[in-house]
Amino acid sequence: MKRKDTVKLISAEEMEFIIDKDAAMVSQTIGGFAEMELGEVTFPEISAVILEKICQYFYWALQYSRGKETEFHIEPELTLELMMAPNYLHT
Repeated sequence: MKRKDTVKLISAEEMEFIIDKDAAMVSQTIGGFAEMELGEVTFPEISAVILEKICQYFYWALQYSRGKETEFHIEPELTLELMMAPNYLHT
């Protein structure tokens, strides 16, 4: 996969997640960040644990939009933080 086909998402702890650009575009907000031109976006208010789960969700949502219906498991201890992140990311 070429670098231009991926996006680096960086958490509050500076943990990096490299995902397909198509998956990242599940979020209406990420595509609007000027940093997308550089291929990376930093989220200083989202923890690594939550950003990892968000990345998993992006891939799940992409597969779901293509007709693959599976469950998306969310650990109960992450529920509150995960409910807040989509408000920021508009997913």
